[in-house]
Amino acid sequence: MKLSHLAETLSASKILAISNAVKERVRNGEIIHNYTVGDFDPSIFPIPVLLEKEIIRAYQQKQTNYPIAEGNPELRKVLSDYLQTFQRHHYKPSEILVAAGGRPLIYTTYQVIVDPGDVIIYPVPSWNNEYYAELTRATPCVIHTKAENNFMPTAAEIKPFIRDAVLLALCSPQNPTGTFFSAEQLKAVCELVVQENERRGANRKKLYILFDNIYNLLTYNDGAADPVAVCPEVRPYTIYIDAISKGFAATGVRVGWCYGPEPVIAKMKAVLSHMGAWAPNPEQVALANFLRHQDSVKDFLISFKEKLQLRLELIYNAIMKFKKEGLPVEAIAPQASIYLSLKIDIPGDFTPLLLNEAGIAVLPFSVFGAVNAANWYRLSVGTCKEEDITPLLEKLRHVLENSLATIH
Repeated sequence: MKLSHLAETLSASKILAISNAVKERVRNGEIIHNYTVGDFDPSIFPIPVLLEKEIIRAYQQKQTNYPIAEGNPELRKVLSDYLQTFQRHHYKPSEILVAAGGRPLIYTTYQVIVDPGDVIIYPVPSWNNEYYAELTRATPCVIHTKAENNFMPTAAEIKPFIRDAVLLALCSPQNPTGTFFSAEQLKAVCELVVQENERRGANRKKLYILFDNIYNLLTYNDGAADPVAVCPEVRPYTIYIDAISKGFAATGVRVGWCYGPEPVIAKMKAVLSHMGAWAPNPEQVALANFLRHQDSVKDFLISFKEKLQLRLELIYNAIMKFKKEGLPVEAIAPQASIYLSLKIDIPGDFTPLLLNEAGIAVLPFSVFGAVNAANWYRLSVGTCKEEDITPLLEKLRHVLENSLATIH
């Protein structure tokens, strides 16, 4: 059967391939600590109680018509207020676009900015950019980041490729690393973009930043820098992507939003309206009502972040203890999100051994495009029970000790 070139050549998700294989083994009765997916176990991390009540109420009130293509006016107004309070961003409702989660908004950003053959820049490890490049038939320019920079791209690494590019795709706090840009790092990158756009003049397509901001609420200790805050001149060239998926543990409640320069948002609205990737109307109504209760939002976030940070730090501290004991491991101190970057300095892909011998499932950075960081892994704590941490760490220690003995 012959289909389109895109259908015949599009790569399958390496992340989902591993995650689905693990889920199948769990369905078959195996006991596995599945720390592969960027999702939450609702029995451990439920969505906010008030948000759940508002969703139920919206359905009971029969709010089941088509939503407005760009997002309901009430929600976009509330989001405008929410951005000012929680992120100190000042964007009008007309500069905000709502969709069924962050993914369709990322894809729409690519579609609006990128023509076939256009150069896009993105770092690795990163989430899904290689597939969006395939979908838009872009020419990818991949920045292989370094552990000493917390796997965040630097201005020096980006600069050699910037003259030909139309899109720079960034994520901070970053999936899969759980790290984020410092203000100094990000300012240097943004200044590159501003300078390049000034050089291009009026008749050439500009270079835009797609800034995936979806983990912005889940930072620990210090907040993550963002482009417009550190470099106001980059505002006309920056499209932010956000959603309730991560900050409110609501991955299946499909509401996302982007915000940026109004001319770009207007074109994105046109593309999105033909895709039909609207957020369901009841969820839009519910989210608007929930976000109006800012005290409830803040209370939820305090408790949610405390639980996530506890898990990340317990595992991180144990890994660093293992390192002091001579085991071949390393980790980056968790800064944000639900992920811990873990290095297992044993040759080859340690993923199958960890799964088969310890019942622990993680993702290698190679599935995020980072073939040069083969010994690094992402561990997600969204499904992690606090009482499971000690036994899983003992299993990890056992596998590491056995592997080290085999090598020697």
